Amino acid sequence: MPELLRLEEVSGGYNDQTMVHTVSLEVCVGEAVAAIGANGAGKTTLLRIIMGQINATSGRIWFEGRELLKLPMYERARMGIGYAPEGRALFADMTVEENLEIGAYRVGRDARQQRLQHVLTVFPKLDRLRHTRCRLLSGGEQQMVTVGRALMGAPRLLVLDEPSTGLAPKVVGELYAALKILNREGLAVFVVEQNAYAALRFAQRGYVFEDGRITRTASADSLLQDPHLVESYIGHLEQATPSAGTDYAN
Repeated sequence: MPELLRLEEVSGGYNDQTMVHTVSLEVCVGEAVAAIGANGAGKTTLLRIIMGQINATSGRIWFEGRELLKLPMYERARMGIGYAPEGRALFADMTVEENLEIGAYRVGRDARQQRLQHVLTVFPKLDRLRHTRCRLLSGGEQQMVTVGRALMGAPRLLVLDEPSTGLAPKVVGELYAALKILNREGLAVFVVEQNAYAALRFAQRGYVFEDGRITRTASADSLLQDPHLVESYIGHLEQATPSAGTDYAN
């Protein structure tokens, strides 16, 4: 598969503190990739560098062969990168539909409505909540709105930062089942997660992050079978399973 996103020896951080050290990785067209690691490993910082919220101090980033590092955040989104940030960043007093439509403000009404209907098909729970203010939603419902808003931009790559944080296991299963549908439709997905089991059950490939560095990359199935990885990041699988009967693995 051709490369969609490529990072080459990217470093960066906050002020004088480097949080990401010479990271190289790629996401191919239509691929689902997970980056897993403990809290503070540098995963969120990496995504903020990719999206232009933080400047890289070294390295290069390409999206569909075009260099990103000198482009502002809005230009990266226009190129086809959808971003669902950690913490959701919704407009609490606006409705679900209003929050979603913000993700497609640059397109005409007909196209916006088509995209809205697609999001409501992917997340059918949001259809009955479309006129509800987002501050009244559960955490899982808010996360669906966050992902849906990113989808409204019709991205070719969806980037998600810790999407399962604070969610009940059943809701995590529902969220990743929806992401699996999107990936099967051809959308590339790059997700960073502490919830290694959920992310690796979803992805085809995985990167392990430790102290701002990639220490291992392999197929998701291989990482799930690694005893050291299970002990370090996954723990008891029966406790990590999103919900009984849920299967969104490949």
